[in-house]
Amino acid sequence: MSVFFVAHVSVKNPEKFQEYAAGAAASMAPFGGELLKRGAVYRELAGKQGYSNVAIVSFPDQKSLDSWFESDAYQALIPLRDEASEMLLTAFSSPE
Repeated sequence: MSVFFVAHVSVKNPEKFQEYAAGAAASMAPFGGELLKRGAVYRELAGKQGYSNVAIVSFPDQKSLDSWFESDAYQALIPLRDEASEMLLTAFSSPE
């Protein structure tokens, strides 16, 4: 069963965010992570989420997503992520 995460992002430092994004993408590859979509929020349809960008990433399964998130490679990027952006990450699964 595929598993996804949604990143809600507000960038604080564009240069550092580009560095983080490149490192995050490279860290996902060994776990089968694939960026599906990303873009700017243009409208809130209901409620307030407060972030300016959204990305959706897929992984083959929950174990792959968890292994990536807990990996040394990704954990090393967290200080850069926090310096470069405000971010909310949520994970969900989708029955196939």
